[in-house]
Amino acid sequence: MNRASKYFLILLLILTGCHSGQVSKTEITLLTLKGPSAMGMIDLMDHPEKIISEKLNIEMMDEPMLVRARILKDKPELAVLPLNMAAILYNKGLPYQVIAIPVWGTLYLFGTDSGIKDWASLKNKRVFLMGKGTTPDILFRCLLEKNGLIPDQDVLLDYSFPTHIDLANAVSAGEAPLAVISEPMVSLARSRNPEIVELMDLNVEWAKSFPGNPEMPQTALMGRADFIKDHPEWVAGICEAWSRSTEMVNLQPEHAAQRIVFHKIMPDVESALKSIPGCNLKFRYASDLRSEIAQYLQVFLTFNPDAIGGKLPDEQFICQKPDH
Repeated sequence: MNRASKYFLILLLILTGCHSGQVSKTEITLLTLKGPSAMGMIDLMDHPEKIISEKLNIEMMDEPMLVRARILKDKPELAVLPLNMAAILYNKGLPYQVIAIPVWGTLYLFGTDSGIKDWASLKNKRVFLMGKGTTPDILFRCLLEKNGLIPDQDVLLDYSFPTHIDLANAVSAGEAPLAVISEPMVSLARSRNPEIVELMDLNVEWAKSFPGNPEMPQTALMGRADFIKDHPEWVAGICEAWSRSTEMVNLQPEHAAQRIVFHKIMPDVESALKSIPGCNLKFRYASDLRSEIAQYLQVFLTFNPDAIGGKLPDEQFICQKPDH
């Protein structure tokens, strides 16, 4: 064999790995949010190596905008975002589809103003929200109108605290007597200030306003379209493990609370335990929820079209249930 032939053979072995016995490994990245999304998947976080044959790298991030930035920069295989933000990315042409809804409505009206008994008693009150145009803001505006109140006229909406952490701290400190916040921040705020009480479960109020679709598909698991197409067995394995993990959290909350604290999602077991019921953890495939997702996004389209990218996503926004 001449020298050129030897070099060609060596190059072929490097590229294919066929004769060396080595197979190129893939690292799959899953970006999740610190909060209910991560709480529902703690079994995956405990044992990522048991789910699929490839390495599963789970990263937990504090805010949806951080996840969005990573999607734009690094194109991870899987990511968790609010459903409306998933719609924005899809409408901008990013090749991602919604696989499942792992977290349903988590929003509550809380505070120290015990005079709030119903929607009418909110008239002329100031309610704090974490950011204009965000999910809590749009859904609360919708519910105000559904109950006969005009936002910014009958009820003053205040955005002084820009993140859910800032707002929860303000509620705890008594700086925000009325606020729309989500679990697990609700339970954390109550642990710091026992005078804080639940005034309205906005998930219940949503069900009253939309009896045909009584649940809020608030959070989406997205997957890169080529990854879903090329590796449905991996996607299915991750989804099945996530579903089992969610069931465990709901059925064994004491054990789950300890793991939630271990993964630094919540600071203490008592707050974690109290927050689990209000997080509404339920893993359901998006392909079974087309009408619910359309109804939910229609609210955003009506109140702030920019919050879903200016239009309802087409049917390719939702992928078929992955299979082995």
